[in-house]
Amino acid sequence: MALATVAWAAPAQAQFRVQISGVGATQIPLAIGRFRDETRSPQAISAIVRADLERSGLFKSLDATLDKLDESSRPPLNDWRTKGADALLAGSVTPLADGRYDVRYRLWDVLKAKDLGGQSLVVPAADLRLAAHRIADDIYEKLTGDRGAFATRIAYVSKVGRKYTLLVADSDGEGAQAALTSAQPIISPAWAPDGRRLAYVSFEGGKAVVVSQDVASGRRQVLAAFKGTNSAPAWSPDGRQLVVTLSREGGSQLYLIDTNGEGTRRLTTSNAIDTEAAWSPDGSQVYFVSDRGGGPQIYRVPVAGGNPQRVTFKGGYNISPAISPDGKWMAYVSQVGSAFVVHVMELATGEVRALTDTRDDESPSFAPNGRWLIYATRAQGRDVLMTTTLDGKIKAMLTTTLADVREPVWGPDIMARP
Repeated sequence: MALATVAWAAPAQAQFRVQISGVGATQIPLAIGRFRDETRSPQAISAIVRADLERSGLFKSLDATLDKLDESSRPPLNDWRTKGADALLAGSVTPLADGRYDVRYRLWDVLKAKDLGGQSLVVPAADLRLAAHRIADDIYEKLTGDRGAFATRIAYVSKVGRKYTLLVADSDGEGAQAALTSAQPIISPAWAPDGRRLAYVSFEGGKAVVVSQDVASGRRQVLAAFKGTNSAPAWSPDGRQLVVTLSREGGSQLYLIDTNGEGTRRLTTSNAIDTEAAWSPDGSQVYFVSDRGGGPQIYRVPVAGGNPQRVTFKGGYNISPAISPDGKWMAYVSQVGSAFVVHVMELATGEVRALTDTRDDESPSFAPNGRWLIYATRAQGRDVLMTTTLDGKIKAMLTTTLADVREPVWGPDIMARP
């Protein structure tokens, strides 16, 4: 089966509304004002930075706009300490003759009266949002010691009427572009570790096949179109192969397959349904869902071969595993009464806690820094995307009046890769 290249559509403005709920145990008071000459830019850089940091739940913003500061200023840090700020951010946006913008910023530690440095980012207009996200990542890391994940992307599926669209967007859901639009369902998107490709299940030809698509060019390749169903792709951490669920030999089982669609090798053998694979970060094990014990539970199996081991024991219905980038946590969906709720398990101890208070949760996916999860749920009568911290205390709901949105997956941090 051949698939044509899909041209990028014009930006699909999702027009997400973000509603943040909950407060972290501690919040860093950050003074931030409008960047100098920001009104000459098509993007409100300071507003994007502020929204990113507030969405993390770790920052509380103080308005420094009236001080008219920029990166070259010598701000009165003692005054800002009196106003309750722990840190101060200022910057500028300068249009250049070639159409690009020079975005500069500087961060000060108010409590220590210390200049924490800054940067200059020269970018085209199309990358101004990305520049703002990178500034937010830098501030987040300087003030918390952890990497941010704002300058990353998510993919998700929207449905309007009978039309399905696979979208790629900024981590806050904005700047969305359509990678594929179809009258048939699109399910199970999965990012390659290089952030350049997405695998997903397409029903365009009348049956479920696994497709890989280059995000930039739209070029597509069928990876699995065997007899029966082909579903649930999951990339290996090194990007050299995938685990897919195939029913080519009868029941649905896990198979390893090369990224060119060749070299298929069976990974599980049972009379049950084995599906929804997720790799451990070191590539040595695959977590998956199986009803081999009577009801759906999560198991893991060595990629090199061996007997699967059961991982979940609490609850009679556990699905959709996702493993954190550091390998310490597993997020999954568990049935609690008639509700389906995102849980997180500490893999070393088996300790489990529920993260949400919604009822129709699906598709948890870790941010590349491991600090947040994105998932789909239903709220206020609509299908929406949510992010949550791992303690469940701070949540952000991303809703749009244009579409129901499902199946989110958080992309890798390309900037963090060697």
